[in-house]
Amino acid sequence: MPLTQVTASNKPDPMTTPFQAPQSRQARAESGERAGSIADWVQLVRVPQWIKNFFVLAPLLFSGEATRLNGIAHAIAAFAMFCLLASAIYLWNDAVDARADRAHPIKRKRPIAAGRIAARHATIAGAVLAVVALTSAWLIAPPLAVIALTYLGLNVLYTFRLKEMVLLDVFAIAAFFILRLLAGATAIGVRPSIWLLLCGGLLALYLGFTKRRHELSTLGSGSADHRSVLSHYSPAFLDQMSGVLLAVTVVSYIMYTVSSETAKNAGDDLLTYSTVFVLYGVFRYLYLVHQRDGGSPTRTLLTDRALIANVFLWVAYCAWVIY
Repeated sequence: MPLTQVTASNKPDPMTTPFQAPQSRQARAESGERAGSIADWVQLVRVPQWIKNFFVLAPLLFSGEATRLNGIAHAIAAFAMFCLLASAIYLWNDAVDARADRAHPIKRKRPIAAGRIAARHATIAGAVLAVVALTSAWLIAPPLAVIALTYLGLNVLYTFRLKEMVLLDVFAIAAFFILRLLAGATAIGVRPSIWLLLCGGLLALYLGFTKRRHELSTLGSGSADHRSVLSHYSPAFLDQMSGVLLAVTVVSYIMYTVSSETAKNAGDDLLTYSTVFVLYGVFRYLYLVHQRDGGSPTRTLLTDRALIANVFLWVAYCAWVIY
């Protein structure tokens, strides 16, 4: 047998050799081989972030409809629908942002960025959740489906464009919260107060800009590698924006407690005294941002006992006044 043939026949097959280097976890995820564990999927759908959807229930509380079983059922159904829709969007965002998340000290541990779940699997799961959510919204009330579809479309636009546009990135986040309030009002068939929408939108702007500040302080010089829009912000600028929004938000809430239909029905200016809880809440959050390295609204609200107690007292007091 020729020497060349012996050499060729003895050459290890790279596809079958036992000495081949194992494929990395990230590569296997990108090739669609990783399905992840149940814990990974629970982390991926971001259950703690569902706390934002309590905005959907705000119209139920402040409209005086919380004593009607039908209103309660519709509000809870709308809340659940938004949770499914939000999780669908988180799945898609993580699939799109996997590379950028790997440059973040915390987000790099997310299942897709860490290579534990394939981006393709997350995209398919997100589509299933979105279809279920939109169908549920239509069954609750057709106008609610329009709001849900608007929320979905705006999130897609945010993912691919708005999140890289200075100022508009945070304005888009505020719009998501306004849509939640509109969804809650639509689900129970009431007209939302303009003051309630203003308060919700301004509060979301305030939280959004403080979160951007936290990202800047956490990531430092590498912030633009994770989110390019951060290169257009500075701590001083964000502090000025937050200060203005803090003042306007409080004034808007005071106006709501004085001139809204809910306030007039409550009488005796009792709702105005709830401003004490609002002031403490925003000041406490501001303290946590600057003195305790806070910044993520969800994480802060779920971990700070004083803030949790304040929110419960505010809800209890408002419910007592209204009902």
